Amino acid sequence: MSKGELKRPQSVLVVVCTRQGEFLLMQRTRPKGFWQSVTGSLDPGETPRLAAAREVFEETGIRAGGGLIDLHQSVLFPIIPAWRRRYALNVCFNREYWFALVLDSRRHVRLSQREHLTSRWLSAPEAVELTGSWTNRDAIQRVACVLDPMGGCGTTGQGGRSIRRTSRVIDSRFRRALSKT
Repeated sequence: MSKGELKRPQSVLVVVCTRQGEFLLMQRTRPKGFWQSVTGSLDPGETPRLAAAREVFEETGIRAGGGLIDLHQSVLFPIIPAWRRRYALNVCFNREYWFALVLDSRRHVRLSQREHLTSRWLSAPEAVELTGSWTNRDAIQRVACVLDPMGGCGTTGQGGRSIRRTSRVIDSRFRRALSKT
């Protein structure tokens, strides 16, 4: 997106993790102290899958290749007032599409210095506690449920929804995709 160009109210969230249940979080340059998974807006004409692969590479230097898993989940959330000027007039909500990239082991992360200060590989509970976004917390918990159904599940997400129950929909698709990688 070039300076002055309005953002599309559609974005991706990519949970990058290892098969052993380590989750990558990055600390943003702004706002101070804000930790998150890979995120970013869709460019004009771009599909969510292409945006997810592009954002993973831009923010981490990791090429997703065929390992990107569409979680077939999207959420609508309000755009905070401080960021609304980036969008067309009267745009108040953003649609976020969820993906996962499950790696065999940790990889070296090459951060985009413009966007992030540092990164950490964390357990699911640590990542859930550190991230500043409810959508990011829910996505991490859902991926953790699939990686470790006995120990990685939280109990509720935003608004008290059961993570275990809503994960079942993602679970079968994710497990099939995970077995192919």
